[in-house]
Amino acid sequence: MSGLYLHIPFCKQACHYCDFHFSTSMALKSRFVEALTQEVALRRQYLGPAATLTTIYFGGGTPSLLTQAELTTIFEAIHRHFRVAPDAEITLEANPDDLTPAKVRELAASPVNRLSIGLQSFHEPHLRLMNRAHSAQESRAGVLRAQEAGFENISVDLIYGVPAPDHRLWEADMAAAFALGVPHLSCYALTIEPDTVFGRQLKKGKFLAPPDDFVARQFELLLQQMHRHGYEQYEISNFCRPGRESRHNSAYWRGVPYLGVGPSAHSFNGHSRQYTVANNPQYVAAVLERGEVPATVENLSLQDRANEYLMTSLRTARGCDLTYLRDALGTDVPGQRAAYLQELQQTGLATLRGGVLQLTDAGKLLADHITLELFQG
Repeated sequence: MSGLYLHIPFCKQACHYCDFHFSTSMALKSRFVEALTQEVALRRQYLGPAATLTTIYFGGGTPSLLTQAELTTIFEAIHRHFRVAPDAEITLEANPDDLTPAKVRELAASPVNRLSIGLQSFHEPHLRLMNRAHSAQESRAGVLRAQEAGFENISVDLIYGVPAPDHRLWEADMAAAFALGVPHLSCYALTIEPDTVFGRQLKKGKFLAPPDDFVARQFELLLQQMHRHGYEQYEISNFCRPGRESRHNSAYWRGVPYLGVGPSAHSFNGHSRQYTVANNPQYVAAVLERGEVPATVENLSLQDRANEYLMTSLRTARGCDLTYLRDALGTDVPGQRAAYLQELQQTGLATLRGGVLQLTDAGKLLADHITLELFQG
């Protein structure tokens, strides 16, 4: 069981909250596709000779900017160098404004069988604030077109914690998303990163982020509405109908090896991580002119792997298996942090049953803090 992630680093315009690697210039796009297919060939042994891809994920950036010919070229390279499971989950991230009738027909005719659509909001002023390229009308229309074309396995993204006078706009966004009947929703709190438009505006006093209690209340409303509408929270930001988890992301949270190709992509093979340079010209030149992948390799110690397992597992409904952490990764949390584990349980932030530590709804609000408290080293 292995996954392939492909980073498509192009966007029509820069969203004011985004700190992922991308470019709004399409000048290198065709050369990038050539380099990406070459990297697929160069790294065909990364996951081992017996690896079979069970998930393929096109992320970005905006993968829906790929043309039909470019997507076909990439799929041909994947199948030339990897075994792909017949039932592989193949996800492509898309922006609603790209999902024209023609585009949706192209995607429906491709191997893509799952769409992750970045709606973010149904409220026009919020879309403009975030500098999204689509309108509220296109938010609905893109999903409906995909459904009409036969895409049933659809996820939509929403952002909460956007400045507002009260919670009514967030409640309306959730209601609009539920009305679409999609099996999966990813909902993220607006995070202000320093090297973004919002980050720079915040530093200059031109943007005012909502207080923490406002964001926390919206998270609580999110949990209530998801439960009411029959969605399970299988990771802090991800919700689905029973059995409709993202197989790709779930594998990542479980520590399953995956290969990431493209600039800024990360890879993990069980004992090391690889980070590809986040620069399109450097990436293209290295791959096409020198036949090498410009990447940094980090060999992971048992402590590194233990901390990563803590970080990912505590975010999931499965929780953190402290027995596995001790036996496989050499970290004895109950032995080292017994008092803190007791405190988490007494304050209602976590439960500990059968050696598995799980965060409660209250604990999920403090997941990052709790993880840092348990980190080793």
